[in-house]
Amino acid sequence: MPKFNMDPKKHPMPSQDPLVRNKNFKEVALGYDEATAIEEAKRCIGCKHKPCVSGCPVAVDIPAFIALVAEGKFEEAYEVIQRTSSLPAVCGRVCPQETQCEGKCTRGIKGEPVGIGRLERFVADWHMAHSEAAPTCPMRNGHKVAVVGSGPAGLTCAGDLAKMGYDVTVFEALHMAGGVLVYGIPEFRLPKEIVRREVEGLKHIGVKIETNSVIGRVLTIDELKNEYGFEAVFLGTGAGLPKFMGIKGEGARGVFSANEYLTRTNLMKAYESDSETPIMHARKIAVVGGGNVAMDAARCAKRLGADTVYIVYRRSEAELPARREEVEHAKEEEIVFKLLTNPVEILTDADDNVVGLKCIQMTLGEPDASGRRRPVEVEGSEFVMDVDCVIMALGTSPNPLLKQTTVGLETQRRGEIVADENGKTSLEGVYAGGDAVTGAATVILAMGAGKTAAKAIDEYIRSK
Repeated sequence: MPKFNMDPKKHPMPSQDPLVRNKNFKEVALGYDEATAIEEAKRCIGCKHKPCVSGCPVAVDIPAFIALVAEGKFEEAYEVIQRTSSLPAVCGRVCPQETQCEGKCTRGIKGEPVGIGRLERFVADWHMAHSEAAPTCPMRNGHKVAVVGSGPAGLTCAGDLAKMGYDVTVFEALHMAGGVLVYGIPEFRLPKEIVRREVEGLKHIGVKIETNSVIGRVLTIDELKNEYGFEAVFLGTGAGLPKFMGIKGEGARGVFSANEYLTRTNLMKAYESDSETPIMHARKIAVVGGGNVAMDAARCAKRLGADTVYIVYRRSEAELPARREEVEHAKEEEIVFKLLTNPVEILTDADDNVVGLKCIQMTLGEPDASGRRRPVEVEGSEFVMDVDCVIMALGTSPNPLLKQTTVGLETQRRGEIVADENGKTSLEGVYAGGDAVTGAATVILAMGAGKTAAKAIDEYIRSK
């Protein structure tokens, strides 16, 4: 039997039929079986210099865990991943591997890279299905750390500190832990049971989680440090404040931010018939934006029963910031892309209901500061789209609450917390990372920031 599988293509991911899945919220990708995982793992040639690891923000030893998968040692493979990643089942599903670990895979030079993300997902799912042993809670070192926010940055920081022996308490504003993993990413991409089980794993190693705790209202950062004895605080509060275009009609009934639409759909389960927080069932919906959040909102809208869902984006398909996989999935699910199109007004009736979206066609001019070609309006090209709902997916910024209630916390103009490369902020013993510092980014980058901050917090407390 050959040691390596030299097939230039990765094994395809089994998935639901597009015209079936666009009517349900079950997971789209079905995952590898054991035989497929082993064959895909054999495509890894075990490069000496491990270029894939350099592309992983949390430095998973990728060749090591894949080599174990190739041998059928799935639990041992999980143990390798778990050493550096607190959320392997999440990362295997939502990380943009194509621009990170897989983007540096040697097999990708003359073919397709190894399906690293698919293998990580397989290993994590196999562990959840077969392992009955609860993780061992490390011995405590007598020091307390508070983590504000239970998204990927906060959970990673908390998990790493707990493994070092710290007494860690996570404060979450919502009623369920997970942050963007539960309110932002749809069930069909990331089942909430997966997130719940990852959080339970952290609880087993000693992480305490306090939900319904809005830091800045219930308690301040100063109170956490001075009255409750936390020696350091990590701020992983994300970027949940939605942005709008500022065009006429944005206050009408039937206009949502993607944050609200996704939160009501994902966290509050508006798609269930007995939901306490139902969402309007529109006939034709325009989602303005071209990122992953726009794709998520559009695909949710289709599943909620809309006849037609449009993605309205002012640049061309080549400039869409969403992952290619998400774009392809949206197309397969009959989402209509209206590219080189920019909204200028939301039209309403006498009762302030949305009845249309006035747009103007665009063309691409010279590159702007970001390096992308700047969209330019085509004079006289205005037209009206027949829609009764508009979802704005234009990005987010951090909530200003912490800045308003914390004296001396330095932030940027748009509200992002100022922190150095280790996550240290302008306040003694206060660290930050993830979207709260960078603005909206990816789950794995937030996890990397949480991991970096955990190391810095450990060094800070030891130095005292």
